[in-house]
Amino acid sequence: MLLTISTTHQPATDLGYLLHKNPARLQTLDVAAGQAHIFYPEATAARCTAALLLDLDPVGLVRNHRGPAGEGFALEQYVNDRPYVASSFLSAALAKAFNTAMNGTCKDRPELPDTLLPLEATVAVVPAASAEQLHRLFGPLGYAVEAEAHPLDPTVPAWHESRYFTLRLRHPARRLRDLLSHLYVLLPVLDRGDKHYWINQAEAEKLLLRGAGWLPEHPEREFITRRYLRNLAQYVNPTLERLLAADEPASDDTEAAAIGEAEAGSSQPSATAEKTPKLHAQRLDRVAEEIQRLGARRVLDLGCGEGQLVRRLLRLPQIEHILALDVSWQELQRAQERLHVAEMPPRQRERLTLTQGSLLYHDPRLAGYDAAAVVEVIEHLDESRLATFEQVIFARARPGAVLVTTPNADYNQRYETLSAGSFRHADHRFEWTRAQFGAWAAGVAERHGYRVRVEPLGPAEAEVGAPSQLAVFER
Repeated sequence: MLLTISTTHQPATDLGYLLHKNPARLQTLDVAAGQAHIFYPEATAARCTAALLLDLDPVGLVRNHRGPAGEGFALEQYVNDRPYVASSFLSAALAKAFNTAMNGTCKDRPELPDTLLPLEATVAVVPAASAEQLHRLFGPLGYAVEAEAHPLDPTVPAWHESRYFTLRLRHPARRLRDLLSHLYVLLPVLDRGDKHYWINQAEAEKLLLRGAGWLPEHPEREFITRRYLRNLAQYVNPTLERLLAADEPASDDTEAAAIGEAEAGSSQPSATAEKTPKLHAQRLDRVAEEIQRLGARRVLDLGCGEGQLVRRLLRLPQIEHILALDVSWQELQRAQERLHVAEMPPRQRERLTLTQGSLLYHDPRLAGYDAAAVVEVIEHLDESRLATFEQVIFARARPGAVLVTTPNADYNQRYETLSAGSFRHADHRFEWTRAQFGAWAAGVAERHGYRVRVEPLGPAEAEVGAPSQLAVFER
């Protein structure tokens, strides 16, 4: 299997400094069941190409128990594609050969690791379900992707194409260490789960390290994580939670933190303000009441936390199914415990699905619902991400109704120890006044074919309104 990396950066031979490999000589490293050879087919000031050639011994793979188990046919251990197809073997060799470059260090030219270079990488060959799969994995990272399919046998056209492709990636301005990290993570993902070494917590940590800065925002991050960790739930689920948490903070839904308001901000409301636990109960009761009024049968609870709204909705006979989604795996586990899901009668259990996910990525599971509740969640998103949230919920999922609650910033002055300009909760990214929330809600409704009404939540005062506010969108 062969990987080449080329650049036309001036001078192009800076690639040798970055890779910490001298273009003038061949270098050979011992790797699992074979050797890795590093050499430069071209090295001029105009263009430089570094090559990593991995030579694996099929018999050595069997002796070291690194090849197939031989379950497919008698000679499968010896006759297979492992020595020729880019896989976890190439990923491991990449880390060993170019470890300095992957870590972003260059002793002789310390400024080079952060330099944006025109880069082109070619991998011959990679296994993939289709060319589209390669585009889905590498395209979101900004690469121009070319996948050249290879026939199963050029002399027998009736056999059509194989599942092997020559992969070419081009980027006009990319740090070399980013390209190496992308290849390190994604090549084993294409490997059908046949990684040649044990999966453990150390592998999960490597994924988090090499995926930092790009994997949390990748639309295929769940697929990537599952394939990289061979679908082992004890590693996949916590790793996904940490990835999602890195991109989107969990919503507040516990009585101390989820209610937020005074306690989380180390402030206490004045005598005119409603106590926060009662306020949060009012929010949930009002949302459940509105869902009942709407006659919704299939409901989304987005940012469900420990399941307080779910508990209320399960009491409504009209509800046929609830999909409760949260970014935090731990919150979902607490919801399972507090709702006593394991002890529910089968028919009741069928009414509820608890699942992990983010509100910032399109999720086809969210389509086809009558109503969606988003209770005290949006203020935990960066304002710049609200347009994405809007597209995910209102443009793609398009439930019949959407109920959104958020704190009313006008009311904050009623919290005596909350300093001016401060938020009620340390994890809030913004808090809107009544006018700001109303303007946002009206814009969303107009853009996506909903009508909307906004109402106060909690005891209202003439000057500042109520502690929270609710927008009810109906399509």
